[in-house]
Amino acid sequence: MSFEVVLVLLACVAAISGIARRYGLPAPFALVLAGLAAGLVPGTPQIELDPDVVLVLILPPLLYAAALSTAFADFRDNLRPIGLLSVGLVLVTTAAVGVVAHLVVPDLSLPAALALGAIVAPPDAIAATAVARKMALPRRVLTILEGESLLNDATALVAYRIAVGAAVAGTASWGHAGGQFVLAAGGGAAVGLALGSAIAALRRRLDDPLLENALSLLTPFAAYLPAEALHASGVLSVVVVGLYIGRRSPVLLSSSTRLQGQALWSMITFLLEGLVFALIGLQLPTVVQGLSGRDPRDVALLTVGTVLAVVLTRIAWVFPATYLPRALSRRIREQDPAPPWQGPAVISWAGMRGVVSLAAAFALPSNMPGRALILFVTFVVILTTLLLQGLTLPWVVRRLGQDDAGAAERTERAVAVADHHVARTALAELERVVDEERVPPGVADELRGHLEERVRHAHAVLGGCPGEDEYDDGARFDGADVLRDAVSAVQLRRRLLDVERAELVRLYSVRDIDDEVLRRVQQQLDVEEVGLSS
Repeated sequence: MSFEVVLVLLACVAAISGIARRYGLPAPFALVLAGLAAGLVPGTPQIELDPDVVLVLILPPLLYAAALSTAFADFRDNLRPIGLLSVGLVLVTTAAVGVVAHLVVPDLSLPAALALGAIVAPPDAIAATAVARKMALPRRVLTILEGESLLNDATALVAYRIAVGAAVAGTASWGHAGGQFVLAAGGGAAVGLALGSAIAALRRRLDDPLLENALSLLTPFAAYLPAEALHASGVLSVVVVGLYIGRRSPVLLSSSTRLQGQALWSMITFLLEGLVFALIGLQLPTVVQGLSGRDPRDVALLTVGTVLAVVLTRIAWVFPATYLPRALSRRIREQDPAPPWQGPAVISWAGMRGVVSLAAAFALPSNMPGRALILFVTFVVILTTLLLQGLTLPWVVRRLGQDDAGAAERTERAVAVADHHVARTALAELERVVDEERVPPGVADELRGHLEERVRHAHAVLGGCPGEDEYDDGARFDGADVLRDAVSAVQLRRRLLDVERAELVRLYSVRDIDDEVLRRVQQQLDVEEVGLSS
């Protein structure tokens, strides 16, 4: 793609996304349909997807941004169901699709059929987060879907690499393939951990938001490329780095860096996600051209069989993976009681495939047996799951009673409780400083009034906190000796902000608050500190 084409695509992405938001339409699906329509218009330039653009330039930053914002504690608590989906289900789907494809089209070798299975096995990270975050899903369901989407590409791309090598060579050693899989996964995680610790150490020594966020932009590529060069999983390396840095960001980054980074990654995610969905639709002419000479019945049978295998395998896996471990282990039953069936039902239907599958299909070697057929089937699977499952998922969520409409209100109350607590902690520290140090009375009154106002606001949100007294307005800063007192007020307020942040991190570390509450209250404190600086 030329630079001009990229600019036009990004402009179209912004315009179509804006129109979709205005009319309450899901932007990802509007972009896919717009791409399909544009591809059918005579004279539209043919844009063939470059797999390196997706796998090297687009996927790493999107995965890194998703990992940074992942609720780490929830991710860790749900590691078993996430692992069963992102590793177990991907491998089972690869095998199921491979067997079906080989039986339906016998001239498609088993390794080539398994390559098709690995291509369509992973639900897409971009599609999953773009769709799931627009709905008020129960917190655990959302965590499992996001966690699965972070890790399943690593499993699928390693399986894909092994299957393609076997298909091109014409032979396969499954024992050797298993060893390759373990080494690729372990190597990717090791590279990610090593890089994460190195970057964290470097960022502790930096105090420049521009430099730190420039480093943040380079981090996903620094994680992906060395891991791939070592024949390890670059995707897993990126995810591990993102989780590592995201987990430490409350104490690792300055307020200015955090606020600037949030805005930066939000913009990047918006543009790249939109570009990805538009590119999917634009591939239709290229995909169809390669089918000349194929028996239409074989193509139709393989396409329908693959779509059914992908959808039904997920449904058949999710329910046993949810309830069988609890039936076999008393410890799991006691620690994590079985959820109602509606939650697994939503997870089983949220299997949208996306651009990673299409990029993997385009990346098949030109001498790969059945390459054109695999590319077409992959394209149809992506469209079917995106448009069928993606568009009906909100209806399924509402129908099964999984629309957690009260989640926003609960979060607001949790944020108010946390802010109430840290503000009172700062008030106590302020009184200690006033008793032990010489603080201008006007400064103490101004800061006390500000903190008490936050406590009163929390009271209003919560309808009153039992056992807590309301505060009177008290004295206010009277403007006397303005310059001296203003400097003292800023210095003291920064000290109190440090106290509030430390208490907030303590609340998070003992699990009194979750990641979302931590981010919300921390953002309030960051905004206030940036305001002090200006």
